[in-house]
Amino acid sequence: MRLHLETHRTTRIGWLRASVLGANDGLISTSSIIVGVASSALASRHDVLLAGLAGGVAGALSMAAGEYVSVSSQSDTETADLTRETRELKEDPVGEHAELAGIYVQRGLTPDLADQVARQLEQHDALGAHARDELGINEITRARPLQAAFASALAFAVGAALPVVLAALAPLDWMNPMVMGSTLVLLGALGSVAGHLGGASLFTGAARVMFWGAVAMGATALVGHLFGARV
Repeated sequence: MRLHLETHRTTRIGWLRASVLGANDGLISTSSIIVGVASSALASRHDVLLAGLAGGVAGALSMAAGEYVSVSSQSDTETADLTRETRELKEDPVGEHAELAGIYVQRGLTPDLADQVARQLEQHDALGAHARDELGINEITRARPLQAAFASALAFAVGAALPVVLAALAPLDWMNPMVMGSTLVLLGALGSVAGHLGGASLFTGAARVMFWGAVAMGATALVGHLFGARV
């Protein structure tokens, strides 16, 4: 029998979501900090760079911690469900078999065929069959806390580095326009790539992140201009 191998986008879901979120947040939050501080009449380049670096380091660690805690909670839930299912398979195999067969009947199989399918799958891997079809847990979408934390922190750091480099090189008078313009372009590119990888429209992916990036930078620029306090 010839195997038909396909690559599906769901295989990327573990790291793609965390990476996109981290890179977007790194770009938007760090650029917003830089724009906000640079909008103050009292701010020097040192102030701007210090704020950007501090925001980048704190943001990367915060993203890693947040992703790890969040995905760990999901992993704990999956582990608890699998532990319970393992116990139920030992204590009531007949009832669990009937439950699995009933799921296949609801999906369109005849009762006899559903019983045969459930029996064969249970002989091969009972816990795997129940995890997949009863609990909706499979290896592709399993929660991986360390992977999510690392991907998110790394993506945030990369996203945060770009506006910091621009702030270090751009003339002080042109810093805000250059940081804001470059950030919006990069957000558009990142949104397009994320949209493509996720199967969405390139324009939609770009437009939604550019819009919120512009809102964030505009708001912090207004705060810096109005209050203008040295940080």
